[in-house]
Amino acid sequence: MSGNGTTAGDDPLQTAVWRLRSRACWADAAALLPPDTPAYTLQRAGLMVERCLYTERGWEEAEDALRTAEAVARTDEERGAAACERGQLAYAATLHGVRDRADEARAALGRAAALISPGAPGRALLDFRRGLLAENLTRSPQAARAAYRRAHAAATAHADPLLLSFTWRHLAGLALREGELAEARHGFAESLRIREELGYLVGTAPALASLADTESEPEASRLREEAGRLFRLLGGVPTWLAAQLTPPAPGAATA
Repeated sequence: MSGNGTTAGDDPLQTAVWRLRSRACWADAAALLPPDTPAYTLQRAGLMVERCLYTERGWEEAEDALRTAEAVARTDEERGAAACERGQLAYAATLHGVRDRADEARAALGRAAALISPGAPGRALLDFRRGLLAENLTRSPQAARAAYRRAHAAATAHADPLLLSFTWRHLAGLALREGELAEARHGFAESLRIREELGYLVGTAPALASLADTESEPEASRLREEAGRLFRLLGGVPTWLAAQLTPPAPGAATA
């Protein structure tokens, strides 16, 4: 549902952070980051915001980390990245029913768009998050698809495989709702392939469950069982996946 990178080359710190993040240990990953640069404070805020989206907890810690990132940002790109995280946190709070912060999410992402230059790497993540807002809060699939496609193209150009796994997944979700089963299956399969290659465990179970929605039996059940195993392994994270892992009743319509 969010993400903008994996490891940074052979940097031992970033490799350690990635391994913890991919296993749903966001707080442990954030604790590894030094407190002395805008880049690290932004990364810490991003980790805490992602934890909220996946676990529906840690809201105060995310707010604290985000306020710190906003305070130390010096350049337009840094301020834009902080605004992008602010928008994502407000989106997550609205999506999970914590509090309606949809207006704040829209305003923050709009502010980020004014600060992040069109060709900057951060623009891809911003476009993706604007797509999430359009799909899940505004209920505008056409606007969501356009935003996801922009994000997909930019993630390809900037070699961001994790973000590509998200754009594949959400474009596939829109295709599935429109009855384009083959397109949906392809997109979900690409998302799963990338996440497995990256070792992104916390995102693998959702990818398996989504692919299951496009398959017939017995493959659908096999995929859901594997998703359930990973879901339990990670302590029931992401929380919102529990409902998707329950197979539809016989004869029930599928989304």
